[in-house]
Amino acid sequence: MLGFGLAIEPQLWALVFVMIRIGAAFIVAPVFGAVSIPLPVRVSLSAAIGLLVLAVHPIQPPQEIFAVNTFLSVGAEALVGLSLGFVLQVAFSAPLIASELIGGSMGIGFATAIDPQNGRASPALGQFMSIMLTLLFLSMDGHLVLVDMLVKSYDILPPGRWMAVERLKDIAFFGGYAFLAGMLLALPVGFLLLCLNLIVGMLSRAAPALNLFAIGLPASLAVGVIALAVAFPAMGDYMLVIIRESLAATQSLVLG
Repeated sequence: MLGFGLAIEPQLWALVFVMIRIGAAFIVAPVFGAVSIPLPVRVSLSAAIGLLVLAVHPIQPPQEIFAVNTFLSVGAEALVGLSLGFVLQVAFSAPLIASELIGGSMGIGFATAIDPQNGRASPALGQFMSIMLTLLFLSMDGHLVLVDMLVKSYDILPPGRWMAVERLKDIAFFGGYAFLAGMLLALPVGFLLLCLNLIVGMLSRAAPALNLFAIGLPASLAVGVIALAVAFPAMGDYMLVIIRESLAATQSLVLG
């Protein structure tokens, strides 16, 4: 009997309790948190991983379902899961920041597309870079690493234990990494476009009667497309660095 006379199987209650942390991570984590993934699929994945956790760790859920301590334990579990998924999601925002910088300099900032991750409109160039980052994330088995860290998190952060304030501070400071990674990701193309804008600005001073809109926009598009084609291998290598940094930051939350 568990609280207010409600009878529930202890194994089922333990599985549901374990699924809270896993499900919270899947809500905000990239790939798993995409709006295109149906809710039953996420629940099924959470249950499957929850069975794996129960097979490895002897989880003792709270005895009373509607007790105050139970709500606190559920909140602590959700906080741990959201923290693990949020760190990865922060790193995945770097391509969107880079696309804003590049698209604004190229003059294609108005080109938008529906983001498959959140279902909202975002720059089309950012969609292309986000898809590439997602493919690299999957090729590096990042989704499996996330599942492994969720299972290992029960060693350092057992159920009912709140995350330390220092680790929450690390999550907040890691948010600045998204802006740094976005700037470095856009640096090769952005530098060439900056040089082009400087040249166009000097032309406007030398020949005020020149129609800069008829020259500057096509030149920005041509230079931007060529620069993207040339610099994308280097940008792909840095995307691998972004994935490694995000996984390392997530691992530091779990393993300390």
